[in-house]
Amino acid sequence: MVERYTAVLIRWRWLVILLTLVWVLAAASGVRFLSFTNDYRIFFSEENPQLQAFDNLQNTYNKNDNALLVITPASGNVFSPEILDIVEQITEAAWQTPYSLRVDSVTNFQHTYADADDLVVENLVEDALSFGSEQIARVKAVALAEPSLLNRIISPSGHVTGVNITIHLPEINLQTETPEVISFVRGLASEYEAKYPQIKIHLTGILFMNNAFTEASQSDFATLVPIMFLVILVLVGLSVRVISGTIATLLVIIFAIISAMGLAGWVGIKLSPPTASTPTMVMTMAVAHCVHILINFLQNYRLSQNKFQALTESMRINMQPVFITSMTTAIGFLSMNFSDAPPFRDLGNMVAMGVVTGYLLSITLFPALIAILPVKPPRHDSRGLLFMQTLGDFVVRQRARIMWGMLAVVVGLIMFIPANELNDEFVNYFDETIEFRTDTDYITDNLTGMYQISYSLGTGESGGISEPIYLENLERFAEWYRQQPGVLHVGVFTDVMKRVNRNMHGDKPVWYRIPDLRELAAQYLLLYEMSLPYGLDLNNQINLDKSATRMDVSLESLSTNQLLALEDRAQAWLHKNAQSSMHGSGASPAIMFAHIGYRNVRSMLLGTVIALVLISLILVFALRSLKMGAISLVPNLVPAAMAFGLWGMFVGQVGLALSVVVGMTLGIVVDDTVHFMSKYQRGRREQGLSSQDAVRYAFSTVGMALWVTSLALIAGFLVLSLSAFELNSSMAQLTATTIMLALVADFLLLPTLLMKFDEMNQ
Repeated sequence: MVERYTAVLIRWRWLVILLTLVWVLAAASGVRFLSFTNDYRIFFSEENPQLQAFDNLQNTYNKNDNALLVITPASGNVFSPEILDIVEQITEAAWQTPYSLRVDSVTNFQHTYADADDLVVENLVEDALSFGSEQIARVKAVALAEPSLLNRIISPSGHVTGVNITIHLPEINLQTETPEVISFVRGLASEYEAKYPQIKIHLTGILFMNNAFTEASQSDFATLVPIMFLVILVLVGLSVRVISGTIATLLVIIFAIISAMGLAGWVGIKLSPPTASTPTMVMTMAVAHCVHILINFLQNYRLSQNKFQALTESMRINMQPVFITSMTTAIGFLSMNFSDAPPFRDLGNMVAMGVVTGYLLSITLFPALIAILPVKPPRHDSRGLLFMQTLGDFVVRQRARIMWGMLAVVVGLIMFIPANELNDEFVNYFDETIEFRTDTDYITDNLTGMYQISYSLGTGESGGISEPIYLENLERFAEWYRQQPGVLHVGVFTDVMKRVNRNMHGDKPVWYRIPDLRELAAQYLLLYEMSLPYGLDLNNQINLDKSATRMDVSLESLSTNQLLALEDRAQAWLHKNAQSSMHGSGASPAIMFAHIGYRNVRSMLLGTVIALVLISLILVFALRSLKMGAISLVPNLVPAAMAFGLWGMFVGQVGLALSVVVGMTLGIVVDDTVHFMSKYQRGRREQGLSSQDAVRYAFSTVGMALWVTSLALIAGFLVLSLSAFELNSSMAQLTATTIMLALVADFLLLPTLLMKFDEMNQ
């Protein structure tokens, strides 16, 4: 069957190439539909409960998507007329930011004080250059004593200050809206840094985090893909030493990549930082099939000196394993559809399409090109082949020691799996080459945190936020939070009420407390709201019917476990100390990212089990042996277990990206197992070899190809590990480790198990 197929393919090779090119062009034309999304929400499915809670919060109050400019004067003192004047200018200019709702700074803080029986509300700083030392001292005293400013807008030492711009994107076209805001704010910062060399401005915020996703992907496209192409070319060229074979392999790689990307466009997949690694992954997958066919072709060509016969024989012995490995690899990546993070589903689907396309090209375009291009095979056995024969002899001679030694290593490494802790820090998704990361680290160390937990704390009745009992519970909850480790700032409505109450009692410090009567509190609130200018109202803290208020907690950069532990303690406090109407989970991007790792592990566990069952059934059917299928499970499952053991020894932290590695690598590691067992079975069935000689035959026929393809896969993922996006880099590191251990298992553990089971059945 395969011989007839190959004969037809060789006969009509030019037509095959033409039809293949037509198909590739049709698939690749879908690239025009690709678009890149730069919204962090892409990591959360619509049914994600943490996303739903956050959306409810933002729909109740003003959205808090923001851009934060942090101004650092060279003098180390914000409270001077010159620096406050600069802050005034930047605050005024920031109102021109596209889609801005409000701008908050120390200069436009709505300072309140009593003037006889009147409540005066005005900017804390107006015309700073006219201020004398007494006015500067007053501004400093007010700012550093105001809870709503301290550790949010001004540092306790007064060495840095922030200008926070609240943004409400229309979300008609995020591809242009976010860059528009980023471009304006960066231009604003550059303009004032150039105008006033005595200041330095750092930028962070939700909008800058979104933009960092785009920058990370652009960096990967610009650097990693070209590096990977070079690595693949060098590896294949040095391994096969045939220029035409290297060119044919390169064409298959290119066509597989552009087809996968085009098909993604046709089905409506959006590009994101995880899916940006698709070209690198498809590249490593596509090269494997070509190398297997090419190396066996060259071995046969050297012996038979008949090009077409050698190609037919290579296709005959590789067609089944190449098909099986393509199926299992595709199933492994398709299991990522169980991921709770949509970008990883998209990555799995895109790579699966690339794997299938690579398979089709490897059995059509690749042999057609080999049939056309001039090929001059090496005259003698390569050093690689001689090494594989030597390795095969060694494994056969030392099979008992190797088997028990490998089992001991496997058990030893697996014991370290519990050392891994499911943990994450989403700011650390970006390395220090991304400006967002360095600026955010600086701002966290000097002013306020990127991590936040927000609560909507209800009263159960319209206008209930003026109820003293509610306000007392709200104040106690805020004070509890201020005592927790890692908390930088708590923004709570009671700070406003206490300040106004003090103002209405002649600014006497003793009255800095919550009003005793509901009616009085409601009157103070109405008076204060009527005095506020447009754009600086309380809509970001109070809902429409005044039945609930929002409390924002700013945090240091906490790990997943620290953040969830803090939220658990907060929930315990609310249930013990506050009325039921105040009970509600915290919501924020930080909370969403904290939960996604746990959710992803649970969902991927099901996907991995289903993929394992399907792959096992395919292997049992393809190898026509239940025993062989059972044996294959060991080298297929052991590599990932050993890799996570090593990770536990040297790293110990597993995040969102690593939760998909087992499912993703399951299909990949099967490749080596299938090719080795396929050749082993051919040796046993077709040539009647003993189990020891069948192992030697497998090493001599497929060993070099396994070495080259594994090396290409490892190199590809190591290149991806250079990504500035930590989700990609850590996933690539663990995947490369898994593939390396899979090669070790297939060269040392698998053949010894095959010989052991055959000896037991004799």
